[in-house]
Amino acid sequence: MASAAPPILPVSTAGGGGGAATASAPAISVPALRLFLSRLSDSARRSLAHRRPWSELLDRTAFARPDSLSDAASRLRKNLAYFRVNYLALLAAALALSLLSHPFSLLLLLALLAAWAFLYLFRPADAPPLVLFRRPFSDREVLAGLVLITLLVVFLTSVGSLIVSALTVGAAIVCVHGAFRLPEDLFLDEQDPGGPSGGLLSFLGGAPASGPAVLV
Repeated sequence: MASAAPPILPVSTAGGGGGAATASAPAISVPALRLFLSRLSDSARRSLAHRRPWSELLDRTAFARPDSLSDAASRLRKNLAYFRVNYLALLAAALALSLLSHPFSLLLLLALLAAWAFLYLFRPADAPPLVLFRRPFSDREVLAGLVLITLLVVFLTSVGSLIVSALTVGAAIVCVHGAFRLPEDLFLDEQDPGGPSGGLLSFLGGAPASGPAVLV
C-alpha cells in the first residue's frame, strides 16, 4: 500500500504582518497637534487679555475730523499702537463673516487646511510614504503638490477674492476709525514688555524647537 501523504502545514509570511502594521500606523501626530492647538489657544488668550475696552474704542465724543493728511496719519499710527488687538479682532470678524456667508468657499478652505495638516504639517516622521494610484510620493513631492493645490484653490476659485475683499473691508474700517479717533486721551504704552508684541501669531515663534519634525 502506498504511504499516506504528509499533512500540509499553513505557512504565514512576514508581509501580512508588515501590512497590518502599516495599516494601523497613525495618519497624524496627535501629540504635535495637541501642542500646536495648546500654543494657539494660549497665544490667543494672552493677546485678547490685552485688548482695550470696546466702549473706549467706540466713544462717540472722541471722534473728530483730522485737520490734514499728516494729522490723520499720526492719529492712525497712535491708534494702531493702542487698539492693535481690537483691530485684529475686527479683521478676524470681517473674515469670519465673509466666509460664513459663502459656505462653499468655507468648505474649500477647511478642506485645504485639513490636507496640509494630515499630509504634511502633523504627519508622523515614521509614517510610510503617501501612495496614490499605486505610486509612492516623497515628502518633497507631497509639499509641491500641496503648494500647487493651494495656488489653484486661492487663484482659480472664489476663496482668494473672498479673503482679499474681507481683509480690504476690515482694513478700510480700521483706517477710518484710526484717522478720526482722537488719541489725546489714550495712554499709549508702546514700551510695555508684557503686551502682545508678538501678536496673535506669536505661538509660531517656538514651533521649530519643540514642534513636530517635518521632513523636507
